[in-house]
Amino acid sequence: MIRRAPQVRRDELLRATCDVIARQGLARTRVADVAARVGVSPALVLYHFATKESLLAQAFAWAAEEDLTLLREVDARPGSATQRLRAMLDVYAPAATSPGWRLWIEAWAAALHDPEIRKASRRLDARWAKAFTQVIAEGVASGEFRCAHPEESAWRIAVLLDGLAVQVVVHKGLVTARQMYRWSREAASVEVGIEPEALLG
Repeated sequence: MIRRAPQVRRDELLRATCDVIARQGLARTRVADVAARVGVSPALVLYHFATKESLLAQAFAWAAEEDLTLLREVDARPGSATQRLRAMLDVYAPAATSPGWRLWIEAWAAALHDPEIRKASRRLDARWAKAFTQVIAEGVASGEFRCAHPEESAWRIAVLLDGLAVQVVVHKGLVTARQMYRWSREAASVEVGIEPEALLG
């Protein structure tokens, strides 16, 4: 076994936990599964996290911070408000090979009963809504967008994306990724008062 710095090892275990949850679901995730994925003993996992419940809660919090880092990178890109909104919509949508959305669907279900997971999920949702609000408000200020209530529009865009993503990921075939792409951009364009083509391009 390779010895690693404690924080490096913790990050490795948290990433592995997220991968296992996304692959086989929260209810079927065991400490032994995480240990096997990393190539360490279950005792080492519990040395870092004490209990399975702590491991799972911290994994969701870690995943939220990873996603928020990606959001900050997108939010910092140069360009018009329209270009930045389009980039945010691209990042938010579920990728065919990414476990991210499967993880967050598991997190939403767990958040009904686990306050730590609920806290991580709430922080991520609120930050995405804030980012959408900011870019919409900047577009209004620059004259690109026509929107009376940027925050309300931001939340409508975010919850529509959430709902469509659940259909794409969970109910495969009912709504396709292509339909999600088109519908979300058409709805966002209505919210900010621009032609759909500006976000579909």
